[in-house]
Amino acid sequence: MRESLGEKTSFETAQLFLVSRLAGLPFASRIESRMDEWWRTRPSSFLPVSFSSHLCDRRALTRHPRTGFIPSMRLPAALLGLISYVLAVFSVSGAEEPRIVEKVTPLPIALSKDFEFRKTKIFSLSETPLNQRERNTPSTKSKPGKLSSTSPSSKSATVQDASITFERQYRLFGAVTALDSRQRFGDYFDFFWRAKRPADITVRLEYRQEKLHEHVQAQEISYRSVRGTHKTEFKVIGDDYFDDGRVISWRCLLIENRRIVAENRSYMWE
Repeated sequence: MRESLGEKTSFETAQLFLVSRLAGLPFASRIESRMDEWWRTRPSSFLPVSFSSHLCDRRALTRHPRTGFIPSMRLPAALLGLISYVLAVFSVSGAEEPRIVEKVTPLPIALSKDFEFRKTKIFSLSETPLNQRERNTPSTKSKPGKLSSTSPSSKSATVQDASITFERQYRLFGAVTALDSRQRFGDYFDFFWRAKRPADITVRLEYRQEKLHEHVQAQEISYRSVRGTHKTEFKVIGDDYFDDGRVISWRCLLIENRRIVAENRSYMWE
């Protein structure tokens, strides 16, 4: 009973030494000398020899001390660092939101070859899915002798329908209630553009809506010292879409120093 009590007391002393050594307490040296005396009288009574030697030398608590990460922890640490970097990049790039231009004023045009639009992607998300619209429309019969199901046009239409369905599911992802879905219905615009030299660029979308007739509205996003290929997203959704109607014409501008250096417009824009 006394021997087990002594081992328990010595183990508590070892714990106190570790805590005091990490905290830098002044009485750690006295505890260390007491532990050295106890190791000489009772060597490895309840701990392995290798552990006791590392504990007395105050080098490490592992069997093979070494600098750097433990090999089994290197891969998780690298993955954690990579995930943190990706989240930081996306949080910075996704933080910019379009701002509404209260008064749209005409700007001088000075088109430059250093700036250009690469691609434009437009998607209209309506309340009625594509497959339901097809069922509501009357079916047309194919001409005799023509296999519409195996024709190249029907195959391309099937691929196009699949891409539209995927885009719809992507835009509605996370919408739980009918109100959530209503706030996402509308017109989406994605513009891919390129700057061949560093410049402060403002991307502006000017558009007209169905119920507002000739009234021009605008949204814009500003970038500082950008170069290369970029993507800018605009959207007219929710109450703006249901109250004022769909977008019937638009034009997108790249603006530098209050001058239009690149332009992309719809065929309905005058």
